[in-house]
Amino acid sequence: MTRETSTDYRHPFRPGPLRLVNRALGKVAALPGRLAPLDEASLLAAAERRTGLTDFGDASFHEPLRRLLSSIEDEAELHPLGRLITRTRIVSTLATRLRLERLCAREPSIRAERLTRPIVIVGLPRTGTTFLHRLLASDDTRIRALMSWEALMPVPLEGEREPTKRIAAAQRSESALKYMAPDFFAVHPIDAVGPEEDILLLDLAFRSTVPEATMHVPSFAAWLEEADQGPAYRMLATALRALQHQRRPTDESWRWVLKTPHHLEWLDELPKVLEDPLVVWTHRSPREVVGSFCSMIAHGRGVFTDRVDPLEIGRFWLRKGKRMVERAMDARARWGKDSFVDVRYQDLIADPVAIVRKIQERAGLPWTERTSAALAASLRRETKDRHGKHRYSLEAFGLDAAAVDAAFASYEKTLLR
Repeated sequence: MTRETSTDYRHPFRPGPLRLVNRALGKVAALPGRLAPLDEASLLAAAERRTGLTDFGDASFHEPLRRLLSSIEDEAELHPLGRLITRTRIVSTLATRLRLERLCAREPSIRAERLTRPIVIVGLPRTGTTFLHRLLASDDTRIRALMSWEALMPVPLEGEREPTKRIAAAQRSESALKYMAPDFFAVHPIDAVGPEEDILLLDLAFRSTVPEATMHVPSFAAWLEEADQGPAYRMLATALRALQHQRRPTDESWRWVLKTPHHLEWLDELPKVLEDPLVVWTHRSPREVVGSFCSMIAHGRGVFTDRVDPLEIGRFWLRKGKRMVERAMDARARWGKDSFVDVRYQDLIADPVAIVRKIQERAGLPWTERTSAALAASLRRETKDRHGKHRYSLEAFGLDAAAVDAAFASYEKTLLR
């Protein structure tokens, strides 16, 4: 029998042993300074101790980091284990900044690497972006995707020849998340050795939507919408250059394939750091996706807190989704439609091979027998509901079809008709 996800968002699933751990950690947390401090000085010092390095590069990350930490303390209501995970993640992010800065100093040719004509998949969450990303990435002799283990640790460890330790660390993280939140995998499966969103590279500048997708941090989210995204996209470009310096496909005509809904909100940043990007925009009726991505957010937040408010999630992400598509439509008008490939979700599901072929040809990658075989193998793996059936509704988040139609009226009129 296929497992179905819970829709009791206010009471996140928590394995019994983790409930006990939270109780024990809660007692430790009552002692001042004894559990997972989230002050900037402590986090910077921990990253420096871990790496033995002190140069974090561009100092513009300090302001967003401070604002994020303040928002977490004032608004997120993390449970003790969520707080510990959050500290671990931030220290790891800071350690990656240190290692990336050292790598670029040791190998200055990295900064000269060109990021030429990448394929960039954008679209609201739940519009088929992950499915399409994995299909395109299957042609790995000509298309370079960011792997999940690379997203977590894009810089080689000291003395590393093969990325065995980095892959093992990603696999441990995958197993831990699957144990803590099995429902999340039915919504958005994660594969330690499979393609992943490049938003985790943007997060190196502490200017991504990762925090608001995983925690209740409205003051940080409001600041981020008005903040300069330049540092985040420059960090993305540096990390991609370092990654392609480590590994690139064998075919000389190869392209990156990138993917994250975050880019939808900030399309104008892409050509500042990428050469001639080809944007693939996936489309699906907002009525079909809003409830689904609100459910994804609720399950994700349940990893970090016992206080999940589905009505707040509905209000926030309806407004956020509207902002994302409207900003993308404005950017599209400035760019011109020739820089875009539009993909309707129903067409992708009905004939994925035709969609992948159209995108590859637009990117200057002719179809080959190897492409066809790799895609067929990927389609056998990427089966619907393999981690369980995702249940959701608009009503669970205080929304209805009329509210969604009103929010996305301009988008539907312009790009869905």
